[in-house]
Amino acid sequence: MLVDFETLPEESRVWIYQANRSFTDEEIDELNSKIETFIEAWTAHGKDLQAGYKIVYKRFIVIALNQNLNLATGCSIDASVHFIQDLEKAYNVDLMDKMNVSFKQGDFIAYKPLVDFKTMAKNRSVSKNTIVFNNLVSNIAEFKENWEVPASESWHSRFIK
Repeated sequence: MLVDFETLPEESRVWIYQANRSFTDEEIDELNSKIETFIEAWTAHGKDLQAGYKIVYKRFIVIALNQNLNLATGCSIDASVHFIQDLEKAYNVDLMDKMNVSFKQGDFIAYKPLVDFKTMAKNRSVSKNTIVFNNLVSNIAEFKENWEVPASESWHSRFIK
């Protein structure tokens, strides 16, 4: 059951998929339609899942699930992973690789392999004040407060002196 992302409870579980490139406006229109169709049909053991989504900075797909209504199950999580993998193929984009880092460089969103981010930190090309995207947040409250933060306030801090 698709609902507006903003109406979901703060404790709703989130999954964040970062793309290795920005989506075009046309792709975003298509993505909106595909994600809405997926969420409308998403179930756990035959029970509707109340979920919403948003696409942020033309690069991040954020799906949230109200687990107060029905919990995600192994099968429903597998279905969402298969859906994201289908999007990867359809748009020739990487959404599942957790070994990459996205961060802000001015108004631009940079996407780098973790090893390159570490090198940038060592070379002081990024600092503790660099805004990073902490895709490890687990619910909407954390998403609002701790997703887009200075590197010093995220797991990225271990690489920055």
